[in-house]
Amino acid sequence: MIFHNVVQLIFLVVGITALSASLFNWEWFFTADNARFVVKKAGRRNARWIYGTIGTAFIAAAIFFYCKIEAIQ
Repeated sequence: MIFHNVVQLIFLVVGITALSASLFNWEWFFTADNARFVVKKAGRRNARWIYGTIGTAFIAAAIFFYCKIEAIQ
């Protein structure tokens, strides 16, 4: 079960980072190589929406799987 908790923690950290970057418009995040592609294709404003949605989805997935594993035990 420790492996599941590690994966949930990774999902949570990635989700919080993506959501925070979209809310606070972090320059370092949106000028990174991976995010720069999205910014170039969608624009900075839409990229913030995209990463906000992705962050929320990752946080929701972490919470969902945490609840599912706790229900099994």
